[in-house]
Amino acid sequence: MSSIEMIVAARARLQGRARRTPLLSSPFLDEIAGRRVLVKAECLQHTGSFKFRGGWSAVSGLDPEIRARGVIAFSSGNHAQGVALAAKLHGVDSVIIMPSDAPRLKIDNTRAVGAEVVLYDRKTQDRDAIGAGIAAERGLTLIRPFDEPFVIAGQGTVGLELAEQAQDEGVNAADVLVPCGGGGLSSGIALALEAVAPGFRVRTCEPEDFDDTARSLASGKVERNAALSGSICDAIVTPEPGKLTLPILQRLAGAGIALSEEHVLQAMALAFKRLKLVIEPGGAVALAAALFHGHALDGDAVIAVASGGNVDTQMFATALARFG
Repeated sequence: MSSIEMIVAARARLQGRARRTPLLSSPFLDEIAGRRVLVKAECLQHTGSFKFRGGWSAVSGLDPEIRARGVIAFSSGNHAQGVALAAKLHGVDSVIIMPSDAPRLKIDNTRAVGAEVVLYDRKTQDRDAIGAGIAAERGLTLIRPFDEPFVIAGQGTVGLELAEQAQDEGVNAADVLVPCGGGGLSSGIALALEAVAPGFRVRTCEPEDFDDTARSLASGKVERNAALSGSICDAIVTPEPGKLTLPILQRLAGAGIALSEEHVLQAMALAFKRLKLVIEPGGAVALAAALFHGHALDGDAVIAVASGGNVDTQMFATALARFG
């Protein structure tokens, strides 16, 4: 199980590897939200998302002999790129299993950093079974996208950074809004904040109709999504919360928030217009919550994690055309 000690150790291994991404603000966004809005720009991280942190943490945490055999991961794109780059920088092979309907940009970028990409149909095929089969056949180590302690620890370094940066801004208490798929980022940040900034509270953010974590937190049991595709927020669509991540969130997080696609697209356009940030739909749900769901938030300030920026040109153009 991940812990603050693992997060601190992951931060040490990430030193000089991960970017310390900025905490940004805009008075225009503050006016819309009716409170101070701080945006943690993980879309500026290596490979365009926070996933590099977890990828590097997991690959660097392996025994050297095991690491040398190579790694395998499954992902709709951001975890894929994070693991692929971490493997490349360690000089080992990587195989990435990706849904065939993942954005072409993410598939191409994963191949560009040297990974072997295996595509599957997420409606008819089981990615876990595919990954387990290839891992066993080739002797590869499977790095799961969220239910993996080293990955959770790597993502938790975002929490250490934003707590320090928020203190520099004079913010010591706030809701911390985090895009949530399987819960690796949100649970890692929650563990970090519990230790170093107890005045902050994680709130998970998901697209409407794919809000399995919010429903699970409300009901106290694991809730599954009825569909596995069909959202513009492809990066954070998962069947259900993680087995490791949900108990952490049940203990530490507040109620989850579900966002409409309309609000997500509007947040993408505003981030570009006011912060000059390119954010993908799944990465923009937290900012959308900060801007348009103020009734669900507490306090005079809110921190939104912009978790990724790997958006197809057409999708980004749609956001700008509608709300730019």
